[in-house]
Amino acid sequence: MEHILLAPALGMFIGVLMGLTGAGGGILSVPLLVFAFHMPIADAGPIALTAIALSAGVGALIGLYSKVLRYKAAMFMAGFGLLLSPLGLWVAQRAPNTPMLLIFSAVLIYVSSKMFIQATQTIAGKPPVLTKPPPCQLDLSIGKLIWTVPCARSLMLAGACAGFLSGLLGVGGGFIIVPSLKKFTDLPMKAIVATSLGVLAIVSAGGAAISLVSGTLDLSIAIPFSGGSLIGLLIGKILERKMSGPRVQQIFSIFTFLVAISLIYKCAT
Repeated sequence: MEHILLAPALGMFIGVLMGLTGAGGGILSVPLLVFAFHMPIADAGPIALTAIALSAGVGALIGLYSKVLRYKAAMFMAGFGLLLSPLGLWVAQRAPNTPMLLIFSAVLIYVSSKMFIQATQTIAGKPPVLTKPPPCQLDLSIGKLIWTVPCARSLMLAGACAGFLSGLLGVGGGFIIVPSLKKFTDLPMKAIVATSLGVLAIVSAGGAAISLVSGTLDLSIAIPFSGGSLIGLLIGKILERKMSGPRVQQIFSIFTFLVAISLIYKCAT
């Protein structure tokens, strides 16, 4: 009974955060599942991946329909992500729970700190620091990326890293994909978000499928949690129009930081 009520409520909360902040809300799925259902991180990860796959898949389809999704780049990155995701799942099922929680806490602190700094700079109106041209550049005449060896290598590494962490920690990897696309390409932000969601959908779906086949996915929690996250995502997209993006990111980053500290405290007690 607890699962029927609590799982969709938590999923809806995560979905609203994903709708407001892009793919960032998905990273909180695992710690909230750990707290709410007292499950090890290895069991929470596959449930989180299922919800991320569903929500990111809907977002990616919207991006494809709007013609902002760079599907070749998304499929290329996701291909290498799918190669490394099973390795991450394998390690997660065999690693002790406490070190895994500490690693996850460190990732949360890193992501929340970077997000808070970026949001604060945006609110202050500070212009981005100009750097050398990225390895992946857009051909403005046809609206597609120019593929080169440095471009392919950069996207391959980003996809592989996101895939491994996706399997290991049950996160979609948006906190890696979005900054990587910002750094390695000159795509506009709408295209970066849509392409990131495409990668997340494929990689997360692969990880969730592997967990389902291996019997490590608890469907009694995963189904209502995923359904709630999808509804929350749509609500978040409506709220997004009425709220300041950078201010929401600041609040989200503070909340994420507090969750990380709570996880560390949980390990220490």
